[in-house]
Amino acid sequence: QLQLVESGGGLVQPGGSLRLSCTGSGLRLDYYAIGWFRQAPGKEREWVSCISGHDGSTVYEDSMKGRFTISRDGAWNTVYLQINSLKPEDTGVYHCAAIATRRLSCADEVFWRGAVWGQGTQVTVSS
Repeated sequence: QLQLVESGGGLVQPGGSLRLSCTGSGLRLDYYAIGWFRQAPGKEREWVSCISGHDGSTVYEDSMKGRFTISRDGAWNTVYLQINSLKPEDTGVYHCAAIATRRLSCADEVFWRGAVWGQGTQVTVSS
């Protein structure tokens, strides 16, 4: 059974960068669509980006384009989220999720029903 573990979070100053990792254990991630989400304190979880294990295509939430880059390693064991020019409003817990499908309807909450979720990694942007 697939399990996901996020890592790479931490405390960073505004303008800095982080690369978050989502590593799967049990199965290769190329059988899945993988998404990154974040939840800021006191706010609902929001979708950031996703990548297709089927063809490697990527999708970003409109407001995340430009500073966020989703990618994967060659073995499809780990999916990354590179975040540049970090802002205080990027603070939150970042989760990855995997759903076994070839589709990529990442903005649709229904798409992620039944997904496997990781425990999250905390990102704090502060001077």
